[in-house]
Amino acid sequence: MNHINNFQSYVTLRKSNWLNFANQTKIIIMSLLTILLVLVVVGVILWLVNTYIPMDRKIKSILNAVVVIVVIIWLLQAFGLLGSLRNMHM
Repeated sequence: MNHINNFQSYVTLRKSNWLNFANQTKIIIMSLLTILLVLVVVGVILWLVNTYIPMDRKIKSILNAVVVIVVIIWLLQAFGLLGSLRNMHM
Protein backbone atom coordinates (compact mmCIF):
# COMPACT_ATOMS: atom_id res chain seq x y z
CA MET A 1 0.00 0.00 0.00
CA ASN A 2 2.88 2.34 0.79
CA HIS A 3 4.30 1.88 -2.71
CA ILE A 4 1.01 2.95 -4.27
CA ASN A 5 0.89 6.10 -2.15
CA ASN A 6 4.50 6.91 -3.06
CA PHE A 7 3.75 6.40 -6.74
CA GLN A 8 0.64 8.61 -6.56
CA SER A 9 2.64 11.31 -4.80
CA TYR A 10 5.36 11.07 -7.46
CA VAL A 11 2.84 11.31 -10.32
CA THR A 12 1.10 14.26 -8.68
CA LEU A 13 4.43 16.04 -8.13
CA ARG A 14 5.53 15.41 -11.75
CA LYS A 15 2.18 16.64 -13.05
CA SER A 16 2.40 19.75 -10.87
CA ASN A 17 5.95 20.49 -12.08
CA TRP A 18 4.89 20.02 -15.70
CA LEU A 19 1.91 22.36 -15.30
CA ASN A 20 4.10 25.02 -13.69
CA PHE A 21 6.61 24.72 -16.55
CA ALA A 22 3.84 24.89 -19.16
CA ASN A 23 2.30 27.96 -17.53
CA GLN A 24 5.65 29.74 -17.29
CA THR A 25 6.45 28.90 -20.91
CA LYS A 26 3.05 30.16 -22.02
CA ILE A 27 3.59 33.43 -20.15
CA ILE A 28 7.05 33.90 -21.71
CA ILE A 29 5.77 33.19 -25.23
CA MET A 30 2.79 35.51 -24.79
CA SER A 31 5.08 38.23 -23.46
CA LEU A 32 7.43 37.89 -26.42
CA LEU A 33 4.51 37.91 -28.85
CA THR A 34 3.16 41.05 -27.17
CA ILE A 35 6.54 42.76 -27.43
CA LEU A 36 6.87 41.74 -31.08
CA LEU A 37 3.35 42.95 -31.85
CA VAL A 38 3.99 46.33 -30.19
CA LEU A 39 7.25 46.76 -32.11
CA VAL A 40 5.52 45.99 -35.41
CA VAL A 41 2.64 48.36 -34.69
CA VAL A 42 4.97 51.19 -33.62
CA GLY A 43 7.13 50.61 -36.69
CA VAL A 44 4.16 50.68 -39.06
CA ILE A 45 2.75 53.83 -37.45
CA LEU A 46 6.14 55.54 -37.62
CA TRP A 47 6.50 54.51 -41.27
CA LEU A 48 3.02 55.83 -42.07
CA VAL A 49 3.76 59.14 -40.37
CA ASN A 50 7.10 59.48 -42.16
CA THR A 51 5.60 58.55 -45.53
CA TYR A 52 2.22 60.24 -45.63
CA ILE A 53 2.32 63.24 -43.28
CA PRO A 54 4.15 66.22 -44.75
CA MET A 55 6.58 67.60 -42.19
CA ASP A 56 9.93 69.29 -42.17
CA ARG A 57 12.85 66.82 -42.13
CA LYS A 58 14.08 68.17 -38.78
CA ILE A 59 10.71 67.55 -37.12
CA LYS A 60 10.57 64.02 -38.56
CA SER A 61 14.09 63.35 -37.28
CA ILE A 62 13.15 64.56 -33.81
CA LEU A 63 9.95 62.48 -33.86
CA ASN A 64 11.86 59.38 -34.96
CA ALA A 65 14.48 59.88 -32.26
CA VAL A 66 11.86 60.33 -29.54
CA VAL A 67 9.95 57.22 -30.63
CA VAL A 68 13.14 55.13 -30.78
CA ILE A 69 14.26 56.31 -27.32
CA VAL A 70 10.83 55.59 -25.82
CA VAL A 71 10.73 52.12 -27.40
CA ILE A 72 14.26 51.32 -26.16
CA ILE A 73 13.36 52.39 -22.61
CA TRP A 74 10.15 50.34 -22.79
CA LEU A 75 12.08 47.27 -24.02
CA LEU A 76 14.66 47.62 -21.25
CA GLN A 77 11.86 47.74 -18.69
CA ALA A 78 10.05 44.81 -20.33
CA PHE A 79 13.15 42.62 -20.08
CA GLY A 80 13.89 43.79 -16.54
CA LEU A 81 17.17 45.45 -17.41
CA LEU A 82 15.99 48.84 -16.27
CA GLY A 83 14.34 49.43 -12.93
CA SER A 84 10.96 51.00 -12.74
CA LEU A 85 10.99 54.67 -13.62
CA ARG A 86 8.39 55.29 -10.90
CA ASN A 87 11.12 55.01 -8.29
CA MET A 88 13.09 57.89 -9.80
CA HIS A 89 12.76 61.29 -8.13
CA MET A 90 13.67 64.61 -9.68
